[in-house]
Amino acid sequence: MADDDRSPEDEFQELIRQLFGGEGGQLDPEQLSQLAGMNIDPAMMQALMRQLQGAFASGGDEGGISWDLAQRQALHIANQDGLGITDGQRTDLEQAFSLATLWLSEATTISELATAPRAMTRGAWVEATLPVWQQLAEPVATSIADALTGALSEQAPEEMQGLVQGARRFMRTVGGSLFATQLGHVVGNLSKEVVSGGDVGIPLMPDGEAAILPQNFADFGRDLEIPDDQLALYIATRELAHARLFRHARWLRLHVISQVTDFARGIRVDTSALEELASRFDPSEPEELRRALESGALLPARTDEQETALVRLENLLATIEGWVDVVTAQATGRLPMADRIAEAVRRRRAVGGPAEQALASLVGLTLRPRRMREAAAMWQAVTDAVGVGARDALWDYPDLMPTAEDIDDPAALVARLEARARGEEPAPDEMDDALARLLAGEEPRAGEETGAADVTGDETGDEAGDESGDEGTDQPRPV
Repeated sequence: MADDDRSPEDEFQELIRQLFGGEGGQLDPEQLSQLAGMNIDPAMMQALMRQLQGAFASGGDEGGISWDLAQRQALHIANQDGLGITDGQRTDLEQAFSLATLWLSEATTISELATAPRAMTRGAWVEATLPVWQQLAEPVATSIADALTGALSEQAPEEMQGLVQGARRFMRTVGGSLFATQLGHVVGNLSKEVVSGGDVGIPLMPDGEAAILPQNFADFGRDLEIPDDQLALYIATRELAHARLFRHARWLRLHVISQVTDFARGIRVDTSALEELASRFDPSEPEELRRALESGALLPARTDEQETALVRLENLLATIEGWVDVVTAQATGRLPMADRIAEAVRRRRAVGGPAEQALASLVGLTLRPRRMREAAAMWQAVTDAVGVGARDALWDYPDLMPTAEDIDDPAALVARLEARARGEEPAPDEMDDALARLLAGEEPRAGEETGAADVTGDETGDEAGDESGDEGTDQPRPV
């Protein structure tokens, strides 16, 4: 058969053999399954093959990432045990949520959820949270797909360049599909670790929803030697506090996601590492590609901008987790083993499980609230000074939210809140004075150029903030 008479499927097979070092014959679906480092069922493998063949046949310069593959793989892992939720588990958790709701009404002024909390299977958790995982992982998936396109174009022999140039959409789809499938693998395994909807610390669940995964709850409490009813009450209280906060402060969800986006915007794939891997890649040893994806070997060291964005994100997560910690402690004060449970939860959040660590390597982002204890101490100081209502009012607007400096030293924040409680206006600082003169059209005073630049977002002000090591300059100032 002449080259011009070859079908798209024949060209698909030829390109795969050339680019991945195959030795002729039909592409083995089992081999492509192993490329992603996981055991994929035949139906899912055929779907992947059809997607790749269709991408090659349609041509074009753009190729999308099929997140359906991620969902299928995650659900395949999450539902492997086939276990559902028993009536007893559902009843126990409903009772825990009911009592936790009453206790929280004494510990916070933030209102109850409009949607009843629920017991959730691992598969349901995957379906509920995957849209957020997709949003977090998409910059990395796109970067890997683009890098794979460039690297494989350079690796292909001269006689294949015409075919390669006509198959850019296909190669982007290959890279995106491999990443999406690996993300599904990680999220599926993560569904076996998380105990509740807010367990990871970011707003994964739909707005205003709270849930506990009974299977994972049982695994978490197995070696703690803590009565199940006490553990359920504590976890239910913490989950409700987390969900209530994000429902009350509706701007907070976008704020967290934008901080993650600031970090992800700077992610680039290490093309030299990818090219080196492609040059020695052996399809009979696909584990190497899986390890490279999951270990983060294709992601270079973080840039200074990424480190700054990561510090801001860690401070934000710590501020959220610290508030949840204080409110939960206050609400569960009646539990005899509350302190012991709290310490177990903090240790678990500080370390994370294997799947969460794999996720950190895959997308280059560690979701650890490293300053949670300091943030909790700040929220406790605020509560002791001005009470629950004034404390919770700080979540009403973004510009009231505590900053990184408030975590370091809450004294100034406490003083402002105490003055406001007495009906006093807070004393203006240098930035307030500079802003007032700027709005009045006056020229900055000598030595105040940096302050005015900070207010207007001038580049000089940003540099000054960086040099001073101020981690919270990008966060809104409290009034």
